[in-house]
Amino acid sequence: MAMARQGGDSGTGGQSQPRRLTGQPLETLQHATSGRIWAAAIVYYIAIVQQQTYAVFQALQSNRHLGRSKFQIPAGTYPVFNMLTFTLFIPLYDRVLVPALRRVTGKPSGITILQRMGIGNCPICAHITRRRLVERQRRSLVPTGPTAESNKKGVISGMSAMWLVPQFSLAGLAEAFTSVGQVELYYKQFPENMRSIAGSFFFCGMAASSYLSGFLVSVVHHWTQDGGDCWRRI
Repeated sequence: MAMARQGGDSGTGGQSQPRRLTGQPLETLQHATSGRIWAAAIVYYIAIVQQQTYAVFQALQSNRHLGRSKFQIPAGTYPVFNMLTFTLFIPLYDRVLVPALRRVTGKPSGITILQRMGIGNCPICAHITRRRLVERQRRSLVPTGPTAESNKKGVISGMSAMWLVPQFSLAGLAEAFTSVGQVELYYKQFPENMRSIAGSFFFCGMAASSYLSGFLVSVVHHWTQDGGDCWRRI
């Protein structure tokens, strides 16, 4: 709880006494804190936004055949591994991890909301590293010459698209920590009559991340063009 000090000489000998911030000053402090967290989360969600778009593009340029059959897994279905990991981990977190952490920390929720959001940065960093390595491998297996298979999106790599599954799972794990923690923080920081606005903060951050992600892709596209082509078609 934020504290302030005030002077007083009634029964205190002129010594200052701590005063708890209540009412409007405390609400202002909480809203300012939520605003800073919201702004910081915009950068975090860039990786999530790009995962939902660029990873599908990666799948389109990879080998999507199921084994040796002629059936190809639709590229748009790969993000289901993100949602599947998110869905499976939430009950595991509530039923297993929280009771275990509660015995260690003595806190009802096991860890604080900010700690939960901070832990979510670990799998998202692993996700970014994994995505970089997979993309390097995909590009190294792109065939060249007139026999190379291609579609309107570019040349098809020989890498199996199933190598994309771990990075989708890491993104889902990161969302289970950070996204849920962020929404919970908003609902606890905002007063009851503003909770609908608090919920919209989450989606406004995602929208801002989408615009920033598009800007970054445009900049990279502009600076990596070579003979009318760009890095995304390789």
